[in-house]
Amino acid sequence: MQNTKNSSCNYQECGFHYTLSLIAGKYKMSVLYCLYKESIVRYNELNRILSPISFKTLTNVLRGLENDGLIIRKEYPQIPPKVEYSLSPKGKSFIPILEAMCNWGEEYKSGNTIKE
Repeated sequence: MQNTKNSSCNYQECGFHYTLSLIAGKYKMSVLYCLYKESIVRYNELNRILSPISFKTLTNVLRGLENDGLIIRKEYPQIPPKVEYSLSPKGKSFIPILEAMCNWGEEYKSGNTIKE
């Protein structure tokens, strides 16, 4: 990791900004984590898991993640329509970051402090 005090990182061009642009938003990381834990999830199941998310918000989040190449949307031509979501290879490559965040949260959620 670069020391930002001694470097001239252009925030708009660095990898950190790109990563944040993919996951920024209230539900994007929750959707990614859900797909990681459940593997394949249908739309209504995601809606129940992420309640109280609205249908419109969930639709927009899923479209964004699909457009960014983090998830795969598979539509089955049947009635009623069936749509499943799963992580793409690019989305799977993000899982170590989510796991690190989860581990950090588990360690510090009970009020633990950093030992120096």
